[in-house]
Amino acid sequence: MHPLFSFVVLAVLSASSLAKQSSPKVQVYSRKPGEFGKENVLICHASDFHPPDISLDLLKNGILMSNTKQTDLAFEQGWKFHLTKTVPFNPSAHDVYTCRVRHMTDEKTYTWEPDM
Repeated sequence: MHPLFSFVVLAVLSASSLAKQSSPKVQVYSRKPGEFGKENVLICHASDFHPPDISLDLLKNGILMSNTKQTDLAFEQGWKFHLTKTVPFNPSAHDVYTCRVRHMTDEKTYTWEPDM
């Protein structure tokens, strides 16, 4: 292994370990204004968290939704990370859509509120 590569990896790990643990800020929203019976995209965005040990799940009435897509985990200045998960959906008045976020050992659920 090249010595410069070892130095860069060590520098990145050292800088990351200096960042304090912080819980994610979570937003659950739809791409277009929420309208029952109209195709839309449900979005769960987690930001400003560290370390990057996180999972996002999108649920409909407590059941994991299929066909979800997730961005690559990315980091911002100060070693805070962000991640987004999306899924196409057709909301109805009797369904509840949520995003379950597990960060480290903490788990919370956030509910989508249609803007109607």
